[in-house]
Amino acid sequence: MKKFLILFAVLITYWSNAQIADSASYLSDLKSQMQIKWPKNKTINILFHGHSVPSGYFKTPIVNTLQAYPNLTLKKLKEIYPFAVINIIVTAIGGENSVKGAKRFERDVLIHKPDIIMIDYGLNDRGVGLQKAYSAWNAMIKQAKEQGIKVILLTPSPDQTVNFANPENELKRHANQICKIAIENQIGLVDSYKAFEFLYPDKLQLEKYMSQVNHPNELGHELIANELIKWFK
Repeated sequence: MKKFLILFAVLITYWSNAQIADSASYLSDLKSQMQIKWPKNKTINILFHGHSVPSGYFKTPIVNTLQAYPNLTLKKLKEIYPFAVINIIVTAIGGENSVKGAKRFERDVLIHKPDIIMIDYGLNDRGVGLQKAYSAWNAMIKQAKEQGIKVILLTPSPDQTVNFANPENELKRHANQICKIAIENQIGLVDSYKAFEFLYPDKLQLEKYMSQVNHPNELGHELIANELIKWFK
């Protein structure tokens, strides 16, 4: 009984202290590498894995690669780290969910030997449900961590068909679960859902940040990139 109480106390302490990674220190090694000048510098591989939004789909079938948040993030990174050679890799596929993304993770993602991986599947995971999504996200995170790769998760960007006034809407539930996964794994988090929150009360204002019902335009992608770049400052 005493051993059980001790174990319970340890678990309670762990969970009470669990949180997402510290944005000031989580990428400290990577940030140091990006400040090294030629010829001692190395190429930094930043990989974006997910669905149509990181793929760059705006108004389908138009793909605006350079205006999507992976490349907007690259532009911001180069302003901070002018000496760095940064390779942006996008393995995202339009229409995909995390279950499918996890199945090809080793073949399509780890093969690139990324220094950091961004995962963005929440928008499409409504189709597979919370339980399957939870398993898939954790499977990808486990594989990345086993190879010493840093991971940042992204909560979903908006879908204009969602009732944002309902705090229990399906998109919000997936956003909450992604936050939970980041805390459990003590990795990075970009809360895209929250970044758009100031627009939710006014559908007309939200439309100004969207290219179609479920895809942000460049203004919307800029909101996500602004949150991502905070991890690199």
